[in-house]
Amino acid sequence: QVQVVESGGGLVQPGGSLRLSCAASGSAFSIDAMGWDRQAPGKEREFVARISRDGWINYADSVKGRFTISRDNAKNTVWLQMNSLTPDDTGGYYCYARDSSDSYWGQGTQVTVSS
Repeated sequence: QVQVVESGGGLVQPGGSLRLSCAASGSAFSIDAMGWDRQAPGKEREFVARISRDGWINYADSVKGRFTISRDNAKNTVWLQMNSLTPDDTGGYYCYARDSSDSYWGQGTQVTVSS
């Protein structure tokens, strides 16, 4: 079993930055992709960014140029650096780790962008 734990959310003013962290542990030796989704109040969960073990990266159009995903394979840890935040970035941010058989999700961390 794989456990996924996120951290780093909080309250930030528009234009500010936050860095989210996510660590996968347990039977995590076969993890390939790791990434982030988010869910704003009253909206469906949406893709934000993902990174493969080989370093292939994809971003949602809404965060390109502002968010950067990075990863340490040895630690099964992924980070999401979020810059130039706007109120539209507010929501729960959920990390996942994926192996050949399943996807494992964290409990989420709240990001609130407000003045």
